[in-house]
Amino acid sequence: MRGPTDIDGEILESELFCLDLLEIKNPAFVKDLDVAQMEALSADIREFLIQSTSKTGGHIGPNLGVVELTIALHHCFNSPEDKFLWDVGHQTYVHKILTGRANRFDTLRQHDGLDGFPKRKESEHDVWETGHSSTSLSAAAGMAIARDIRKEKYHVLPIIGDGALTGGMALEALNHIGDMRKNVIVVLNDNNMSIAPNVGAMHNVLGKLRTSGKFKRAKKDIEAAMKKIPTAGDKIAGAAERIKDSIKYLLVQGTFFEEMGYTYLGPVNGHDYNDLITNMEFAKKVKGPVLMHVVTTKGKGYQPAESDRIGNWHGTGPYKIETGDFIKPVGGPPAWSAVISEAVLELAQTDERVVAITPAMPVGSKLEKFATAFPDRFFDVGIAEQHATTMAAGLAALHMKPFLAIYSTFLQRAYDQVVHDICRQELNVIIGIDRAGLVGADGETHQGIFDIGFLRGIPNMTIMMPKDENEARHLVKTAYDYDAGPIAIRYPRGNGLGVNIDTEMKAVPIGSWEMLSTPVDVAIVTFGTTIPMAVEAVMELKRQGIQAGVINARFIKPLDKAMLHDLMKREIPIITVEESLLKGGFGTAVLEFAEEHGYDQAVIRRIGLPDTFISHGSVEMILAEHGISALGILNTIQKILPEKQIRA
Repeated sequence: MRGPTDIDGEILESELFCLDLLEIKNPAFVKDLDVAQMEALSADIREFLIQSTSKTGGHIGPNLGVVELTIALHHCFNSPEDKFLWDVGHQTYVHKILTGRANRFDTLRQHDGLDGFPKRKESEHDVWETGHSSTSLSAAAGMAIARDIRKEKYHVLPIIGDGALTGGMALEALNHIGDMRKNVIVVLNDNNMSIAPNVGAMHNVLGKLRTSGKFKRAKKDIEAAMKKIPTAGDKIAGAAERIKDSIKYLLVQGTFFEEMGYTYLGPVNGHDYNDLITNMEFAKKVKGPVLMHVVTTKGKGYQPAESDRIGNWHGTGPYKIETGDFIKPVGGPPAWSAVISEAVLELAQTDERVVAITPAMPVGSKLEKFATAFPDRFFDVGIAEQHATTMAAGLAALHMKPFLAIYSTFLQRAYDQVVHDICRQELNVIIGIDRAGLVGADGETHQGIFDIGFLRGIPNMTIMMPKDENEARHLVKTAYDYDAGPIAIRYPRGNGLGVNIDTEMKAVPIGSWEMLSTPVDVAIVTFGTTIPMAVEAVMELKRQGIQAGVINARFIKPLDKAMLHDLMKREIPIITVEESLLKGGFGTAVLEFAEEHGYDQAVIRRIGLPDTFISHGSVEMILAEHGISALGILNTIQKILPEKQIRA
């Protein structure tokens, strides 16, 4: 942009001006921009986002779609006095730029760098933290109540995506806000996508509204026309109101939001400043709740992202701007998600009872092949984890074999359904816990480090995790054959190890561990992603004359009691290692076993993650920081066996 500006406040020259995004400190300057200047700012921000995320990766598609919407919000409202609650937390890059954080975008989603989601500690303009969807409306209800009790005056604006409205919590809050008649402006960002294309009846309602024309404009014209009708008492006035309602129903099929108590504005063109500003200014004057239906295009302004209808450009790693090609290794081992889903598909080919369910993550969980092969047995329920979980229970109650593919971080949203509907009834649901363990750049809200702790204490639950792709297939077969209740198989983000795959899948005895090397001086008991580092530590110990053994504890629950008895009777130190929280984790289960069976002299040391939320950064860096590495294992053993003079 061209010409001088005071980026902390007002525009010094109202016509053409120059703006360095890296120097922005305060969004107040946006208020003084005219439409042409805001359009120029939009172009600058899009170029900045494309350049920046091509190096760091990030949620480029969602943010390109909300450039004009975000600028218009800061133009019409006063953040942080007015409360912006970004339900889709990964759509806040433009908001971060306008609130003075562009100069940190080279650290985006990196260790100690700029968070990829709203972060209250990062800026006063981030008033609500969101990584999981569908929470903003409930929080907005709370803030509106607090505002009114204190007799304060400001706007509360939850900005929620159309995909998030499939979440039960969002619908509950939508209903309550409408019933309370609180002054809340709900900005519905409708881009016809969540991560993958949206599904469900709510999606269809919004589709009808998108094509219904400017309902509010038509309604206003109707009201103006009625004022010209001579009033002859309540009877004619009542008839006029009925006529108005009839035309409303004719204009808009299923006036869902109006019936819930909202003033509906839209559809609004989310890339047209005149349309956005006109409706926002009107919304500020309305008494009671408003729903402003803004239609945007995900990936707007960058052809590879804009044309994506699958979800590949929702969140990316680095990419080549010119071609849109992602920068990642070619070939290599398959993704863990693909290994699991293809094993399920293989079983489905011979058993029509096998069905697959996902809450809006068909691409991430690699279920596209299953969906293509068996469209009548594949169910994407949208962002509705609770529904997906109980739906799986209903299928299992009638002797189907449901496979519920769900990220660890999203499974915690369905905890009651796992306890009440699945485990309590001993239903044979196979829960595929995707992204189990650390996930890196997505940070605190997405780390899959809680599921062991919250599942292990539930009766009837079996939990397992494979050491490699081959064992993963066998554990899928184990889950398929199991009929004694729910069974969960955990698997991490990323790719496998590249091991050879057995042709035939074979079930593994429930609760059985595997001794990968014989322990003489010390035993390292671990599972999944931490087995390679344990093997590395054993090799180093062997060079130093210490014979350590590695136990593949592929069943986290139930424990292999026979092997634990054997290990503890050897009276050697036991080191447990896990890529999850220590509190209530696998190591705690081993301690509980020792206490229950009277091994009071057992030397047990646990390695895992501390009692805190783990921030974003590379998985390797986070693991090393917390001693979850070959070096960390050596250091722990050195403290136990100092007489051996271990060189860590």
